[in-house]
Amino acid sequence: MFHCPGCQCGHGFHVPHWSFNGSLDAPTFSPSLLCNGHDSATRCHSFVRDGKIQFLGDCYHSLAGKTVDIPDWEE
Repeated sequence: MFHCPGCQCGHGFHVPHWSFNGSLDAPTFSPSLLCNGHDSATRCHSFVRDGKIQFLGDCYHSLAGKTVDIPDWEE
């Protein structure tokens, strides 16, 4: 899981449904992650590559189309 700075909540990948490069410092998952795909008012769609979140243009939030570092997970 990672904290999504766009949605302000956690998003998770389920391996083996997604491939994972094994790096905890600079993770890469494939394919993209689509959350709430059925609802354009809360949709979040992104790639996680080399420790960065690449938000796609169909996200509802202000980070749509931007790439940001994965934030540290606060426990």
